[in-house]
Amino acid sequence: MQQPFIPNHIYKRSSIHDEFGGNRQSGISPSAKFPYIFIFSGKTGKQHGYQDGWDNPNVYSYTGHGQDGDMNFSMGNLALRDHVKNGKRVFLFESEKTKGFVKFISELEFFDVDYFPTHDTVGQQRMGIKFFLKRAGAYLPIEPSILNEIGMVAENLIDYEIKIPNITERQGLVTSRVGQGAYRKRIIHRWEYQCAVTGFDKPNLLIASHIVPWAEANDHERLDVHNGILLSPTYDALFDRHLISFEDNGKIILSSSIKSNDFQKIGVTGSETIKGLSNNNLGYIEKHRSILI
Repeated sequence: MQQPFIPNHIYKRSSIHDEFGGNRQSGISPSAKFPYIFIFSGKTGKQHGYQDGWDNPNVYSYTGHGQDGDMNFSMGNLALRDHVKNGKRVFLFESEKTKGFVKFISELEFFDVDYFPTHDTVGQQRMGIKFFLKRAGAYLPIEPSILNEIGMVAENLIDYEIKIPNITERQGLVTSRVGQGAYRKRIIHRWEYQCAVTGFDKPNLLIASHIVPWAEANDHERLDVHNGILLSPTYDALFDRHLISFEDNGKIILSSSIKSNDFQKIGVTGSETIKGLSNNNLGYIEKHRSILI
């Protein structure tokens, strides 16, 4: 299939719309002249509660359209969700420092979607929509139904509809666990569907959780994917209780409150190393190990 854009090439956004059509202001811009949908991401979106990026080399998490109130599946959000069924192609552009110019990143395909708590333009709490889009043609070793099993309730992706919390539930969305499905899914994608320690790759048996615990985290930390880790049940239980932690180089630290031979009885040798630790994780890991029991 012919590619109309060159990866990493800089385009003037107005020129894209001159040739292909689409809304010049919207982050999700379906073309009426071609079977294309353009999506644009930039740093300025954070003021509206948007935060986009690659969760792993093949999965891009993208915030739906709508600056005020709860997001819903209408207009651009509906078009993006249903683009495969409707025969549309999706092209991702990211804003450049020079105003009016964008860089073409990749063609993407819808993979999954969920709600997450965020704020609108004036700072009011609301429910946002988080799309999980994969590189066109990329294979992911997981199905959305498996993602929904990991600490979440399975949803029907054919007629995708998630119940938005009621007024009582939505009070203090960021300080509750309401709407955390998208966050947990980001953790699973971030760790590429395997235990960060053992490499065990059966995601439906793994646990996605915070490094700095929910109760001790601030609003940003509670929703930051870098404060998330994916672990098999034994390691998660020990990590959650601060009986193990990790050095900055990923090497495991065992609590002195448990004898080494007792650790070995449950399969923890003390030679484990966390895999895939990034610089963005280090601040959270440092906080976690500072209170090792």
